[in-house]
Amino acid sequence: MAGSGSLLVLSGPSGVGKTTVARKLMEVPGIVRVMTTTTRARRPQEVDGRDYRFLTGTAFEAAIPRGEFLEHARIDGNLYGTPRAAIEKELASGKLVLVDIDPQGARSVRQAGLPALFVFIAPPSMAELLQRLEGRKSESPEAVKRRMERAIRELAEKDSYDVVVVNVTVERTLEEILAAVRGRGLLKA
Repeated sequence: MAGSGSLLVLSGPSGVGKTTVARKLMEVPGIVRVMTTTTRARRPQEVDGRDYRFLTGTAFEAAIPRGEFLEHARIDGNLYGTPRAAIEKELASGKLVLVDIDPQGARSVRQAGLPALFVFIAPPSMAELLQRLEGRKSESPEAVKRRMERAIRELAEKDSYDVVVVNVTVERTLEEILAAVRGRGLLKA
């Protein structure tokens, strides 16, 4: 499947700042992002085609048997997936392809054996993560509680990643990720 490109897999618990970091990384020449597809409801600030590709459950489920996703998972009742064709196209063109996925998706990508740098973004503390999730004001207290419980399980997986970055500030997180990317020669200057 892969050409001469590589994947940059960003993963970590919900609310840790993956999307914000991904947007900043997309400003770096040579890095392209393949957008996650989801069935979850769009948040007020999100734009279809910029933040996620939003599909109905029926459309998403129809795409699974056609092999349209490199990986997919059901999380909190919603489906998420990484579009296979977009990954293949960007890898074939030699680009560093950014995907922002949860640890379950990262495991699937790892099993696919694609050339990848796996980066786990961790919160400074669980209290900070809780504050970020509650600050969204987009989910019920029960949903926040489920996300926190899942975050504990996901944090236990961080040692299976190539790089672990604690997201204290977006700027510092970007610097650490880019240092790892450049250190492995994944960005063509």
